[in-house]
Amino acid sequence: MLPELHSILNLLEGGFSKLKVLVVGDIMLDRYIHGEVDRISPEAPVPVLRHAQRYERAGGAANVAVNLAGLGCQAILSGFWGSDTEQSELQAILDRAGVDAVGVVTSSLPTISKTRIVGRMQQLLRLDIESRDAPPAIEMERLIDRATSLVDKVHAVVLSDYAKGALSRELCASVIRAARAKGIPVLADPKTPDLSKYSGATSVCPNLGELSLATGISSHQIDALLDAGQDQVARHGLQFLTVTMSEKGIGVLWPERRYHSPARAREVFDVSGAGDTVIATIAASLAGGLQVETAIDLANLAAGIVVGKMGTVPIAQHELIAALTPSTGLTASDKILDRDRVVKRVAEWRASGETIVFTNGCFDLLHVGHITLLEDCRRFGTKLVLGLNADASVCRLKGPTRPIVGERERARVMAALASVDAVVLFEEDTPRELIRALQPNVLVKGGDYTIETVVGHEDVLAFGGRVEIVPTVAGFSTTNIVRKLIATQEREN
Repeated sequence: MLPELHSILNLLEGGFSKLKVLVVGDIMLDRYIHGEVDRISPEAPVPVLRHAQRYERAGGAANVAVNLAGLGCQAILSGFWGSDTEQSELQAILDRAGVDAVGVVTSSLPTISKTRIVGRMQQLLRLDIESRDAPPAIEMERLIDRATSLVDKVHAVVLSDYAKGALSRELCASVIRAARAKGIPVLADPKTPDLSKYSGATSVCPNLGELSLATGISSHQIDALLDAGQDQVARHGLQFLTVTMSEKGIGVLWPERRYHSPARAREVFDVSGAGDTVIATIAASLAGGLQVETAIDLANLAAGIVVGKMGTVPIAQHELIAALTPSTGLTASDKILDRDRVVKRVAEWRASGETIVFTNGCFDLLHVGHITLLEDCRRFGTKLVLGLNADASVCRLKGPTRPIVGERERARVMAALASVDAVVLFEEDTPRELIRALQPNVLVKGGDYTIETVVGHEDVLAFGGRVEIVPTVAGFSTTNIVRKLIATQEREN
């Protein structure tokens, strides 16, 4: 499990929403046309694709921005696009993702687009629309002014360079200078062998091939290549160099040391856009105050998720939260949530396909009956949320001598159980409002209830869930334990 997990979850569950990240670079539209190929054309020796599906995605710098929005950040995009159909399609994608295109300059050149023709998961052809002309000087000046002015409003900057003309040396120098003056991180994804273009950035993030071109060392000589990469850090005034190494993971190079984060992908379907996901996640993490090593590990996890999908697909909060919150990997404190946080986490779990189970109780003096109930609950789903009566609620229900164990201690004990994924305290006498907020798939209570007597059963059934009654373990209750303790004390006295 990742270090700084508590801080990561705080960012994913609300912290990122307070951060603004500017992406400056080459904006593109990615199109995908899928179909079936079962014959060769009689007109020429080429496959005939029978069209089945077409869809569009943000590409290049736009994909970096959409990844940042998927993490929950306020993403601002700056670059060029044209006045054409591709621009309209890309604008619609950005609007749906919540990306602010205030920094984009409308150019006399066309919007860059890449159309991939895919048959049976195999790319057959790519059609690119772009101009080979450099952007006119007046348009470039407008972009430099607009991008530089936005630096003052953000917490981090990404330079997404696809060598399509948006990131001139002058623009890079201007943005990096403004970011350094403000003390915010600026990360560059390079597409030129001369890394001096990005001098003064916090980090430049090449892949092995790009680093090989920059250093003249073969990408097959990994150790020598990384040694040469370390020399680049001081040479170009960087804080560190980030090297994406495909199935080998991600390396971080400082002048005197290295850090390696192994790849986390379970199965690779398409690496398109993975680099955009990596740099977006690192930028957001550094803006959120995470350590460099933690940022790299989180980026590696995010990349491992997106390469398991076809096409350019951005990362989403719920995917990372689901990957980071298996009950066995969390500390007890990471499972204890207030109401707002538990509602958010349940929503993210549900978006990732988890089945949410809810039960509740006082759980004062944990015993085998409680453990059996919780283990039974887990049989009905993949995530168990425990609603725990707060001290005032227990006192009203059980009398002035209860609870014996305070709410903070009870919550800590319950959260330490492997069967429990989240614990939330509630002050009311019943968990009805909590159940309505969480909308669990399954509501579970012990065998001394019937479905009709379980609080919240109407709500759960109304939104398509179900109620389960599980057997209780005879002879075990907190009340009986207390009676035995009192009887024992009286005999000893």
